[in-house]
Amino acid sequence: MGCLSDMVPLSKRVAVHQTRTGADCIFCYRQHLNARVLAANLNPANSILPIGKFLTMPIGPAQPATLPEPLLRIVEARHHDPFAVLGHHRGEDGNAIVRAFLPKAERVRINSAGIELERISGTDLFVWEGAAEKIKSHYQLSWYDKQGNLHTHYDPYTFPPQIGDFDLHLFGEGRHWHAYRFLGAHERTVDGIPGYQFAVWAPSASRVSVVGDFNRWDGRIHPMRIRGGSGVWELFIPDLSAGGLYKFEVRDQAGNAAVKIDPYASAFQERPDNAGILQPAVEFAWNDNDWMEQRIKFNWQQSPMSVYEVHLGSWQRDADGAFLNYRSLAEKLADYCAEMGFSHIELLPITEHPLDASWGYQATGYFAPTARFGSPEDFRWFVNHLHNCGIGILLDWVPAHFPRDTVALARYDGTALYEHADPRQGEHKDWGTLIFNFGRHEVKNFLLSSALYWLNEFHIDGLRVDAVASMLYLDYSRNEGEWIPNKYGGNENLDAVDFLRQLNTVSHEQHPGTLMIAEESTSWPQVSRPTYLGGLGFSMKWNMGWMHDTLSYMEKDPIYRHYHHDLLTFGLLYAFTENFVLPFSHDEVVHGKRSMLDKMPGDGWQKFASLRLLYSFMFTYPGKKLLFQGCEFGQGGEWNFDAEADWYLLERPQHQGIRKIVADLNQLYRSLPALHEIDFDSSGFEWIDCHDSSQSVLSYLRKSTDGKQIVACAFNFTPVPRENYRIGVPKPGFYREAINSDAELYGGSNVGNRGGVQSEPIDWMGRPHSIPMALPPLAGIVMVLDDSNDNTVLPVESTDELTGEPTEEIVNQPIAEKTTHEKTSPDTAEPKETTPNKTQKQAPDTEVT
Repeated sequence: MGCLSDMVPLSKRVAVHQTRTGADCIFCYRQHLNARVLAANLNPANSILPIGKFLTMPIGPAQPATLPEPLLRIVEARHHDPFAVLGHHRGEDGNAIVRAFLPKAERVRINSAGIELERISGTDLFVWEGAAEKIKSHYQLSWYDKQGNLHTHYDPYTFPPQIGDFDLHLFGEGRHWHAYRFLGAHERTVDGIPGYQFAVWAPSASRVSVVGDFNRWDGRIHPMRIRGGSGVWELFIPDLSAGGLYKFEVRDQAGNAAVKIDPYASAFQERPDNAGILQPAVEFAWNDNDWMEQRIKFNWQQSPMSVYEVHLGSWQRDADGAFLNYRSLAEKLADYCAEMGFSHIELLPITEHPLDASWGYQATGYFAPTARFGSPEDFRWFVNHLHNCGIGILLDWVPAHFPRDTVALARYDGTALYEHADPRQGEHKDWGTLIFNFGRHEVKNFLLSSALYWLNEFHIDGLRVDAVASMLYLDYSRNEGEWIPNKYGGNENLDAVDFLRQLNTVSHEQHPGTLMIAEESTSWPQVSRPTYLGGLGFSMKWNMGWMHDTLSYMEKDPIYRHYHHDLLTFGLLYAFTENFVLPFSHDEVVHGKRSMLDKMPGDGWQKFASLRLLYSFMFTYPGKKLLFQGCEFGQGGEWNFDAEADWYLLERPQHQGIRKIVADLNQLYRSLPALHEIDFDSSGFEWIDCHDSSQSVLSYLRKSTDGKQIVACAFNFTPVPRENYRIGVPKPGFYREAINSDAELYGGSNVGNRGGVQSEPIDWMGRPHSIPMALPPLAGIVMVLDDSNDNTVLPVESTDELTGEPTEEIVNQPIAEKTTHEKTSPDTAEPKETTPNKTQKQAPDTEVT
């Protein structure tokens, strides 16, 4: 049977029906239309009654089940293409047809035309048909709710698609580096009408809607259109304002609807709430141009780089324990880093995350700085301020896995979208998280866009990529039968390798001078070598082997260390195979591993002496440096993410001494080219003696690029002082004592070399010259070949711990004076004591060591 609307004269017929059977006709009730016509005592063949009148004749309440399928899909919020039904359409006769679905509306009118729409009985669908000239391309709908409140807004279903086909094409190929510019929610003005453009990727969804506080979180009101086979749904909603809250309601193929956050949202509510927040399209007033220009030319390989790793939620808090704002943190961190001599800070992940206890490593918002500390604008201010203070910013970034939270990425459209479907590929059982499908173009686009978003939109200076080893190996932390080999039968994750190479290549191309750093704990080759040489393309890699071996050695009782001498020397066999960072990170001071201070064996004095020794060894060893918050002053307990660092410990001289030597080591490292110019090549390092295991002493040389600066370093890893310990040196001259970790101003016993030692023409260790040194107990000595004509030093009264007799001893001068060969006394050299915590806790009377 033909469509019953055929009975209406052609001039009044609405020819939008989809089949001749009437099953999908928008304007027919099929079996009920004849009854309505007869009830009106009208002749269908001759009627000139507008079709809308037929559809609203009171013949009893119409049941939604009797609606034509397209209308029923709108009512039940399961139509995949609402633009085919709603909005402004033209009939075959040229008349305009306007349809709107407005739950809660009692009356609806078109403002500009003064036309009232009529309700389709038993539904919240409203329709009008009439002369096309009465309807503008964009019109406002005004409607009253049951409480009599007036609502006015432009009809969103009159606006054409806003995302270009080329963007969708690049996105589908995995080559759109800035997908965040069209996906997510963005303030737009379309045809002079302001609003927000929404877009989300959900290819297997049967329907997606924008829900928010502007539509009572009702998924029926703003269903989106899907853009062909791209899997992208979009909708422009006019009249929305910044600050509004929103999510997406996603209906899967089985008809189950779930409310999901926007994967590309640029701001979220503070946990436990998790809605996206509409952000204004306002450009931040950056004034870090000098920093950004210099960064492009920054020779990081030959420059000092000392990184302070910070967890913003526990570095410092308000007096009442509340989080500080990004702006306040920026000011305090800038001052503290300048005082301590750190060149960069590295932030534990600040991408939005629901669980504080994850430290940020289980992210749900890959494009949003966490709301715990303020807004995106506040975080831009944070970066801008630190840059203007000469401090670089690195972010921990987590592309390896994501949490199972049902409101976030997990099974986003009812299928394994961002993750692998097979748990042997898609689950991290140890962490209870899901693994990204790096082989899917759109997933790679999501992650690449996230990385570039932070570099571009927030001027971040580099990313430290977390858990790279878990990405590279298909059998990472898996037993036999729990993983699937690659197509060659191996355990390498080829998709992840391709992704990491692409990530590093694009990041370096798009943002020259930025640093990409890998936390990679295996022997995977060429992690920090260029991709054109077969490497992964990272700038640097954390030296996890050096860190583990060194801490393992330091944790041993000094009496047994000579059996484990190789733990300190083995690292030099591979020290120059990668561009290494030496990390004492957050991971080493949690989960029962104890604080850095508490790892050290012995009594309280020995613990502090050993920690000063360890830091002296670290700052003279080849590689860039990284130290976690609290480690720089010898925090006594493990890191607690839920409380600020124990700043009150700085009331104690021993902890002040740790902080003082870290500041001096930073300054020494920055001021001596021999300690930083050749960190990644063996030409900058030379053993003096690596074989003295019986006395647990190590000594080596560091050299500058031009070979003119010579730094001799010697370390005594036992509490036994070594008098007249002789080491060979390549050149004659006066070797100035630049750092002595046993100096009194650091809390040591003040055994030293009276400011320096003149070399002697005595062959030693195959070298024509040598110097006799006093090696203090559990201490490191750094001697710099002095090229100054003034080799005099200032004597200071002290007691020689080797003899017990009063002597004139030289105590370390502050680094600034030492580099200019100025003389000072310990009293005048004392650095200003400050702490970033203005409200220090009272230190207990009894010290716990």
